[in-house]
Amino acid sequence: MTLAHDDLGPKSGRPVLLVHGHPFDRSMWRPQAEFLAAAGHRVVTPDLRGFGASPGRGTKTTLDVFANDLVELADHLDLPTFVLGGLSMGGQIVMQLATDHPGRLQALLLADTFAGLDTPAAKQARLDTAARITEEGMHDYADELLPRMISKQTRATRPDVEAHVLRMMRNAPREGAAAALRGRAERPDYTEGLRRVDVPTLVVVGAEDEFTPVRDARLIHQEIEASTLVVIEGAGHLPNLECETEFNEALSMFLTSSGATP
Repeated sequence: MTLAHDDLGPKSGRPVLLVHGHPFDRSMWRPQAEFLAAAGHRVVTPDLRGFGASPGRGTKTTLDVFANDLVELADHLDLPTFVLGGLSMGGQIVMQLATDHPGRLQALLLADTFAGLDTPAAKQARLDTAARITEEGMHDYADELLPRMISKQTRATRPDVEAHVLRMMRNAPREGAAAALRGRAERPDYTEGLRRVDVPTLVVVGAEDEFTPVRDARLIHQEIEASTLVVIEGAGHLPNLECETEFNEALSMFLTSSGATP
């Protein structure tokens, strides 16, 4: 499957592949894609299988399937190695790809994500939500999710971000979103595998993140020896959109210091 994607910046630039979260699409990474492309990087932002303009298949998509799709896209674009970043579910897909294809990675970005397993209650909640959105669609679910996705400060001061996040969630295909929830409920525990990550890693989290709070980011940082932790004040679960200037500065500094420069 060739995923729908944007490919910005010079083809000779250092490749950076960014993976969106649930239930979003590749426009989630627009501020970073434009910023890094202007700095000379080649930035690839795909729509995951079943999201955005990429078709879905079946009623369950496990994270190894998402990861293999990304490797297939990298092969299609002739990218033998690349910097790989993801947020939330995207970060878990990054951890899956790092487990299955470690030789493809130059550096990692893990933003607002969680390495461990769901509790039984959280796993059941994913399955229940998958059933609900399959039947009802995304509209009401998106409206309920929005206050937890972004911080109170963002809602008060960034109506543009609020509108973008709500639009992505409402427009997510219900079948793809449900399939991802079912697959995500079955994901493995990535915590032990983090100790084997041997490439420079940037761990970022919004200080007000309710879904994957700072303690989850600290755990990832502790397990990956070559990692840097950045906490972005005033941001919730989507600091790359809520505080894009701070996020972009942290990412740019990391890419420069890790040697992943154009």
